[in-house]
Amino acid sequence: MRRQIPRRRDLAPLLRFKEPTWSARERRLANALTVEDLRRIAKRRTPRAAFDYTDGAADGEVSLARARQAFADVEFRPAILRDVSEVDTSRDVLGARVALPFGIAPTGFTRMMQAEGEIAGATAAAAAGIPFALSTMGTTSIEEVAAAAPAASGARNWFQLYMWKDRERSMALVERAAHAGFDTLLVTVDVPVAGARLRDVRNGMTIPPTLTPRTVLDAIPRPAWWFDFLTTGPLAFASLDAWSGTVAELLDTMFDPTVTYDDLAWIRDQWPGKVVVKGVQTVDDARRCADVGVDAVLLSNHGGRQLDRAPVPFHLLPDVVAAVGDRVEVHVDTGIMSGQDVVAAVAHGATFTLVGRAYLYGLMAGGREGVDRVIDILRGQVERTMKLLGVRTLDELTPDHVVALRRLTAR
Repeated sequence: MRRQIPRRRDLAPLLRFKEPTWSARERRLANALTVEDLRRIAKRRTPRAAFDYTDGAADGEVSLARARQAFADVEFRPAILRDVSEVDTSRDVLGARVALPFGIAPTGFTRMMQAEGEIAGATAAAAAGIPFALSTMGTTSIEEVAAAAPAASGARNWFQLYMWKDRERSMALVERAAHAGFDTLLVTVDVPVAGARLRDVRNGMTIPPTLTPRTVLDAIPRPAWWFDFLTTGPLAFASLDAWSGTVAELLDTMFDPTVTYDDLAWIRDQWPGKVVVKGVQTVDDARRCADVGVDAVLLSNHGGRQLDRAPVPFHLLPDVVAAVGDRVEVHVDTGIMSGQDVVAAVAHGATFTLVGRAYLYGLMAGGREGVDRVIDILRGQVERTMKLLGVRTLDELTPDHVVALRRLTAR
């Protein structure tokens, strides 16, 4: 080969130096390419008790592992030679258009994960054109969320209701949400008692955090979290002012194990907007919810945080769609960690999906910017997967595009 000394003008078009990013937060979020990347960042930056509250599930955490494995076992069937130069990720959900086929699920104690809490989630969701659901156990008030992301600006805020033993107090929250412009009520029905969340018990997860030698040592490498926690307003819940016990004790005190379908019908009649039943885990219960006259059922095992070894929502999805899909919308959550998971759920018949842990990993990794990053990652994965499957709209996705390779079959 003939060699020569390269000239500067020849090298200039071939070499480009990356401009430095001075913000540590921007740098770490830019380097996160998946939700799992954000999870690893969140684990480094968040005290163990708070991180494990998000990351953990009930008992042996079998339900959560199976839900994630179900999505991992999806085989896509792409169609080739389609014009996918542009794709549309929007669709109608509960009477209004959303920009993406996923929204932010209700999560409790959110400001304990990161000080910006629900405000970061609500404003990021509004900016992205997707719904945000505020939990009864949220750490930001209904009115504060509505002020940060007002319905008048196009934000879609949903309120998640736990029916308490104190019915009047429960319905007072419902009235506040309706008055604040929340358009959808998520009635959670899978919590007659709290699940056995063993990580929380072992970590002594309390409200406020219990300081022990272990928690103090755990805090030393995470000064930013403690600085934010100690220099912002005290935790204030949408449902109560203070609680000194463990999370499990709080839930057992509040949840009402006597709630029935009659109560569901009564709640539906009280709420002026759309009603979704969250926590449906059988086809028969989906039919009964449709008979009550709700607008959607949300197939969910509470992220594996209630009954361990519960049905896998993704596996249940086709049967529920076949049974009630012509009467109610069918939504799904639990185990969703990527845009591919979202596309698989839509192809299997889901109208909509919700993400909880993925959102919290982003929040812990970088506050509002971290939530934006989660949404950007999922959006990009949804768009790329649609193009690779050869579809331009969500309505073009069909069961022919996915095969669920089941590891577990009933005997």
